[in-house]
Amino acid sequence: MRTLLNTLYVMQPDVYLGVSGENIVIKRAKDIMARYPLHNLEDIVLFTYLGVSPKLIQKCMEYNIGICYLTTTGRYIARLKGESRGNILLRRQQYRLADNPGDCLMISKSIILAKIYNEKWTIERYIRQYEHRIDITKLKEVSCYLTELMNRLSQANNMETLRGIEGIAQVAYFSCFNDMILNQKDDFQFKTRTRRPPLDAINAMLSYMYAILSNDTASALESVGLDAYAGFMHTDRPGRISLALDIVEEFRAPIADRFVLSLINMRQIKKGDFLCEANGTVSMTDECRRKIIKLWQERKQKTITHPFLDEKIEWGLVPFAQAILLARYIRGDLDGYPPFMWK
Repeated sequence: MRTLLNTLYVMQPDVYLGVSGENIVIKRAKDIMARYPLHNLEDIVLFTYLGVSPKLIQKCMEYNIGICYLTTTGRYIARLKGESRGNILLRRQQYRLADNPGDCLMISKSIILAKIYNEKWTIERYIRQYEHRIDITKLKEVSCYLTELMNRLSQANNMETLRGIEGIAQVAYFSCFNDMILNQKDDFQFKTRTRRPPLDAINAMLSYMYAILSNDTASALESVGLDAYAGFMHTDRPGRISLALDIVEEFRAPIADRFVLSLINMRQIKKGDFLCEANGTVSMTDECRRKIIKLWQERKQKTITHPFLDEKIEWGLVPFAQAILLARYIRGDLDGYPPFMWK
């Protein structure tokens, strides 16, 4: 298993990135604020519009360091990656599968099965651990319903039906999301999933984490030679990392959602960390984003036993493990793609 390298998150809106020797330098006006060795980095994620010097872009491409541009609120804009070092035969087979509706449906079924399974077991963990603090009757009903929806997946014979089951499952899962908030309930309330724009603090954090996790997954897919832009479930669109968005579906509940819930329940995030705009949009303060990134980096270092590989890895390497398994399936080394199903 590969080494988990660092991701550099640049969150100050008024800085510019340059290069000095084999180091990234972060500048504010003429002052150098920080230096980071290029060989320690795997990705740079920018929340600033001032940009990056052409020389640094060249260096990043030489080191195979991805550069991801996000808005200040965490919405994905674009991603730069150097010359592909992937296996052309692997990518050709990926494109063949992506052009075949039957193969797309089969792979997508596995991904959605894992997504619903992970939503179910996220709920089940709260039932087991906090049965005296929450309404477990409601959560048990939702858990049973998610099991029923998983059973329905085998009957889905087209992508529309599959997406319909996925949508129903997501509504059911998020219907009890507010019940999993154990502390600061007066300050953090979740009613429904809102994306653009997020209308409450929880949605703001969810969107932020989904964007970051999508970039991590795109890096993982590219690292094993796959094309992160050629998906099986999300349709092709210029600049859209469709395959990464496919695989991220498996990670939403066990990685991003649980992380957001822990930020609230462990009181690591407070009401004052968010700003409410006149149009109802809720955004995070710069300090809040920095705090979340620091805690996210710490979370990525914690270890789990991968359910399919039966190997201890860091949470941050889960996207890389799934990228490896997907590549093995596409090459024909595995009979099916084993999605990430965590319990």
